[in-house]
Amino acid sequence: MQSLIDHARTFHQRLSGDRERTAVPEEGVSPQAMFITCSDAHVIPSLITGARPGELVELRTAGNVIPPYRIGRLTAEAATIEYAVNILGVEDLIVCGHTRCGAVQGRVRSWTLRSAPTTRWWLLQTHRWREWPGCGDEDPGRAHLIAQLDKLRRYPRVARRLAAGRLRLHGWFYEVDTGVVSNYRPDARVFTPL
Repeated sequence: MQSLIDHARTFHQRLSGDRERTAVPEEGVSPQAMFITCSDAHVIPSLITGARPGELVELRTAGNVIPPYRIGRLTAEAATIEYAVNILGVEDLIVCGHTRCGAVQGRVRSWTLRSAPTTRWWLLQTHRWREWPGCGDEDPGRAHLIAQLDKLRRYPRVARRLAAGRLRLHGWFYEVDTGVVSNYRPDARVFTPL
């Protein structure tokens, strides 16, 4: 913990030395995209995308789970998605899964989450993602990612902006060991390197 404290203590010094990279425009924040991913410490959206401060809205959840949209059901995830789409006007939504995801593995082997009942309940909100064809069985995270994309398409404002051509939806899959990022192509139901 001390190394984290030391880094935070001197952050302002490093920040002032890199004003070009970290400066926020005077007109405010206008992010290019929203990046929805797992809360796993191996996944760092700004490192993967090279985004500078203000360019990316991040939403991180256990297993990059997007809860199903339901009227009257309030979730922080739905509020964050709504704000990014309606208020900030992001034009791209990226949902990013990854290899070696403990949450997805916990979903596959539900017995591993006996000591984490809240996490288990959270992960049970996913679709029956094993039913998705064309994902391959080598990593259930890919099928899980496709299920999250499907749920996101059902959010009314997302659906309207997708239909109007004012929003693009991307499914990325990050391989932790190699750094390779693949993109899901729904037309062919395959993942191809970016």
